[in-house]
Amino acid sequence: MRLPRRAALGLLPLLLLLPPAPEAAKKPTPCQRCRGLVDKFNQGLVDTAKKNFGGGNTAWEEKTLSKYESSEIRLLEILEGLCESSDFECNQMLEAQEEHLEAWWLQLKNEYPDLFEWFCVKTLKVCCSPGTYGPDCLACQGGSQRPCSGNGHCSGDGSRQGDGSCRCHVGYQGPLCTDCMDGYFSSLRNETHSVCTACDEACKTCSGPTNRDCGECQVGWVLDEGACVECDSSCVGCTGEGPGNCKECIPGYAREHGQCADVDECSLAEKACVRKNENCYNTPGSYVCVCPDGFEETEDACVPPAEAEATEEESLTQLPAHEDL
Repeated sequence: MRLPRRAALGLLPLLLLLPPAPEAAKKPTPCQRCRGLVDKFNQGLVDTAKKNFGGGNTAWEEKTLSKYESSEIRLLEILEGLCESSDFECNQMLEAQEEHLEAWWLQLKNEYPDLFEWFCVKTLKVCCSPGTYGPDCLACQGGSQRPCSGNGHCSGDGSRQGDGSCRCHVGYQGPLCTDCMDGYFSSLRNETHSVCTACDEACKTCSGPTNRDCGECQVGWVLDEGACVECDSSCVGCTGEGPGNCKECIPGYAREHGQCADVDECSLAEKACVRKNENCYNTPGSYVCVCPDGFEETEDACVPPAEAEATEEESLTQLPAHEDL
């Protein structure tokens, strides 16, 4: 039933307050659906591995009816457990491909033991073998055995999608993920492998694992006697370790006796905390303003308990008298 226009308009503010609907779940690709079906089939193999015909004379049944291990009865039990009744896409795919699965089970599984490879890659042609990509299942960059030199992910790997390019893992770069990013150095490299290891935290670039192997120091560090050392926390730039080697001091610090020292704002002539009765506490590089315990905090003062009670009573006595209607 359609709402009257006035009622519909009245609901508009409520609708605007409702949270946006969650984004619809990304629809699985044909390859993902096929791989999912194969994974469930393989799980069915595991679940039925120790079963038999279930009759009173298993030995006679297996001799007469063939072994349960490769029987149509076992296949039927696996197929019946593949899809939940509510999984429309799984049931649709199973109905369309049941004859293929039956043919593989009864005639082809000895010749093609990898169901995924036979079913998804060679028969339905919706997936590719690992290390290959795209409509024609071409080898990924670096080859299908070790795509991206083992240091990245090949775009479209195992699917009929993607372009085969490499998305390198952290620390690696280059078309084949064999080069090291800044902050990493090459700890092993040969014709087949490239290993990049993180530099010391002091280094932006490096040739080895210590702060003496830096090619360039990180921001906040400086080269001192052949090693990158960290500037003191009170420094803005430095020439060496400690507060005495700061180029400049950070806010809240000032140079005193040749080094950056904390400024005690609470002891300055100009009061840092301006509200009446307020206490000032110095902290490294700053300060805090706090009312004493038991005092009531207002915008411009810390009010003692007795004054706060008196002010409250006074405000109550000034309320207008109640008038009968």
